Parts: sequence; C-alpha cells; structure tokens
Amino acid sequence: MRFGNSNTFHAIAIAALFVLITISVSAAADMTVTNAWMRALPASVPSGGYFTLYNRGSKPVILTGASSPACGMLMLHRTSSMDGRSRMNALSEVEVPAGGTLGFGPGGYHLMCMKASALLKPGATVPITLAFKDGASLMTPLRVRNAAGK
Repeated sequence: MRFGNSNTFHAIAIAALFVLITISVSAAADMTVTNAWMRALPASVPSGGYFTLYNRGSKPVILTGASSPACGMLMLHRTSSMDGRSRMNALSEVEVPAGGTLGFGPGGYHLMCMKASALLKPGATVPITLAFKDGASLMTPLRVRNAAGK
C-alpha cells in the first residue's frame, strides 16, 4: 500500500499507536483469572462457574457480565443467607477493588449457566468471556468438574 505523502502515513501510525495504547490500559489488561472451573450438572439444572479475579491495576474494575458457547445464558449471581435461608440474586455488575481480588465460589458470587450445552461435560474445558464496564473483555478457559466439584 502506498501513501500519497508522509503526513498520511504519520496520521495512520499515530492512530494505530493510540488504539494499541487504549487497548493496553483497558480493564482486562489489569485482570488475571485463576482457579477457574465450572460444575457440570444435568442440562435441566443451572450450573455454577467459579474463579478468582485479580485486579493488578490502580483503579477498581467493574465486571458487568459473562458469556460462553457452553451456556444458553450466563449470568452474574450471588448467594446470600438471611434468617437461615439461602437465596440467589442476579447482579448487573460486580466491583473488583484496585489491587484486590474477588472470589467466585460455591455459596457466594458465581456465574449461573442456564441451558448448558453438550460442551459442559466433566473433564472438558469451556471458554468464557468476561465483560467489563469500560467495554473490555477477557476470555478464559474453565475446567469442567463433576457435581461434587472434582
């Protein structure tokens, strides 16, 4: 490709550099996922997804959702107890503090997988994509475990 003059080339180079810098400072660039797994249950029963999010950045990051080809719908949820009763609540967003962690595990924050596909079998690995408020996303694999979590 030829550019008519060096000003056009410089403008394109600066725009490309700006895009690269913007991508590198997005929420996903500061996030690390560990201990990622999903519980396989019969397709008629919702399955839970669990992991730990680490925010290495200097600002809080807002997780707003998740998706996976293994789930017809994947939602952010939190289990809470009140008066001896457990209940699950759907969440629209969850904050991960600057320099902190947020654990998703049984009995607390978790992903709720509705209408699981055939991909959700013990021993398999399924991808999930986490979505953040700034528009960034982060894909991570989850190891599928049996109903006992093994």
